[in-house]
Amino acid sequence: MSSPATATILPPPEAPPRDYVNALIASFLGWALDAFDFFVLVMALPAIAKDFHTEIRAIAGTIAVTLAFRPVGAFIFGLLADRYGRRLPLMINLVFYSIIEVLSGLATSYSTFLVLRALFGIGMGGEWGVGASLVMEKVPPRWRGVLSGLLQEGYAVGYLLAACCYFTVFPTWGWRPMFFIGGLPALLALFVRYRVKESAVWQKTRHENWSGLGRAIISNWKLFFYLTALMMMMNFSSHGTQDMYPTFLKEQRGFTPKQVAILAIIYNVGALLGGLLFGRISDWLGRRRSMSLALLLAIAVIPLWAHAPNTALLGCGAFLMQFMVQGAWGIIPAHISELSPDDVRGFLPGFAYQCGVLLAGSVAYLEAVLASHLNYATAMAITALSIFILAVLVISVGPERRGVCFGANPPPR
Repeated sequence: MSSPATATILPPPEAPPRDYVNALIASFLGWALDAFDFFVLVMALPAIAKDFHTEIRAIAGTIAVTLAFRPVGAFIFGLLADRYGRRLPLMINLVFYSIIEVLSGLATSYSTFLVLRALFGIGMGGEWGVGASLVMEKVPPRWRGVLSGLLQEGYAVGYLLAACCYFTVFPTWGWRPMFFIGGLPALLALFVRYRVKESAVWQKTRHENWSGLGRAIISNWKLFFYLTALMMMMNFSSHGTQDMYPTFLKEQRGFTPKQVAILAIIYNVGALLGGLLFGRISDWLGRRRSMSLALLLAIAVIPLWAHAPNTALLGCGAFLMQFMVQGAWGIIPAHISELSPDDVRGFLPGFAYQCGVLLAGSVAYLEAVLASHLNYATAMAITALSIFILAVLVISVGPERRGVCFGANPPPR
């Protein structure tokens, strides 16, 4: 007989469809509404700068502040998720960032707005890691790639909703009511409370005390640094192609708010489709190869995305760019969840993700500064080319554990 120390530990049984579907719905909507709240600011950036009597790059700096505080949220909520389960931290997070978003719409000065965006960053940083670990631990391994794409593209859906809101609300009522709508995620906490079950993998592999959890986190420091580098490049890729794009359309191409909203809807449809397609491809081709393929194809799209001579071609370029960038991103929840050990999966992927956000958080500001010397199109094109090449290199040197079975090895006691 095998000893307790060497016995093979079977994983928890596969969750029934209703269980993982409810978890997927909750986490997808949480990430979508989180992204909605973030991109409301991106869409209305020039108007907010005008109201606060400051420069566009100062408001762009609040985007960097939000991104900089996301690791704080990932640290707090990630620890709670590995110690006390996925559900309770997720509910607390949803209520917290909803309140901060409403208060952002009530801000009367730039300094107050800046503080609130920092607090929002804490909420935004906490949601992804908790939600992704909950979903990835429940879904069948054979569907992990495509459902990873669906989960991650909650981000694109949130951007899409922000664009629709900008199209309908902003022209009549201005930017503040858009932030008030951002209070809706608080209602999602009720769905999590009554319809989502706790992760069986967490229940089987959780640590009984904080010291055991701390040792497990420290023992994975090499993996943490790799995941942080990977997520830095992925966040450079997404924020470098998204955050200043509405401003580019308005300031350089002369688009009206409604035209910006329509184009944003178009390229976020591309993002959603790309995430689903490349997520599914990664189940066959592998995580790293699929991500690299998507980003290499994005390089070919840069001229059309930034320098297209007319609106139709510009829309085509924007659609294809986000199809490729978010195609690569759609693989991320599955990839970094698979790389992370069971007993730190609530903390490690989310914290590494948000540390990557912190390191990449200045990209919108840097593009704005570079654009003041060149123009937005050239600044974004140079940035995109550089980060796509570096991202492919980082992806290529990393590990992969596609289809690994979760919950088979509990932590040492």
